Amino acid sequence: MIEVIGVRIKPDSKTLFYRTDGVTFRRGQFVVVETQRGVECGFVYSPNHEMQEELFSSNPPGPIKYVAGPKDIDRYYKLLDAEKTAGEIFKKRVAAYALDMKLVGVDYLFDGSKILFYYTAPSRVDFRALVRELAGVFRSRIELRQIGVRDETRLLGGLGVCGRPFCCKQFLNSFQPVTIKMTKEQGLSLNNSKISGACGRLMCCLKYEQETYEQLLKNSPKVGAIVNTPEGKGEVTSVNLLTGKLTIKLEKNPDSPPRVFDKTEVKLLKDAKITVSREELEQMKELEDTEETS
Repeated sequence: MIEVIGVRIKPDSKTLFYRTDGVTFRRGQFVVVETQRGVECGFVYSPNHEMQEELFSSNPPGPIKYVAGPKDIDRYYKLLDAEKTAGEIFKKRVAAYALDMKLVGVDYLFDGSKILFYYTAPSRVDFRALVRELAGVFRSRIELRQIGVRDETRLLGGLGVCGRPFCCKQFLNSFQPVTIKMTKEQGLSLNNSKISGACGRLMCCLKYEQETYEQLLKNSPKVGAIVNTPEGKGEVTSVNLLTGKLTIKLEKNPDSPPRVFDKTEVKLLKDAKITVSREELEQMKELEDTEETS
């Protein structure tokens, strides 16, 4: 176990974890930390607590640089206001240059060395003249980052169909590939509105239980499988993997309603495969975009 604190750079940003090194921190206390982007100021979101070291095997938590003083805290709030101003200037200059791009967010690095503008665009944009002008206006390094719809949703935030804040906004460090085949293996309807998130892509949470469904599938006949039941041979028409219940159409009574059996009551004669047809793949192609993995 390792004692850490959770730090957020902004109220709605992801929680970053840092070692306490024996120091006690309180919730809401401002600290200066090193992030992937550079030195930044944030506040303690979750005070001293222990976590398993294995959770940080690929990225061990670093130390807190120092506790922020009054001047640091004052600068923190001034930069938040400066980001709003910078965003408005950016939008006006984009309109002046007639560039097809939409601003999503602005980040000032705490040391003032760089300003990052996040934007979306339907294609690549030649913004060299825009960058030169912005560098002259702000007297700082300017970086423009084009992001996709998943990253845009992560930056903007919101509530998912579960009623909780988006996972990508709260804790996901990267986007994992989610496929149409996963939805079929989990017995979900291929309905865009039910399996896609606010970003218009397959919901990230489909990945969470996929390993469990894969294990259940190994011990259960699939839709289309031929099985022997206490009432004779039949074909599986639907499967509830969580309850182990199979709906089976019996050969001897093809016009009768299908019967429900527990999977322990049947014997598998010929299993089926879960596949995604070309029509289904084409229909759901846009949902399966997995290029954005940052």
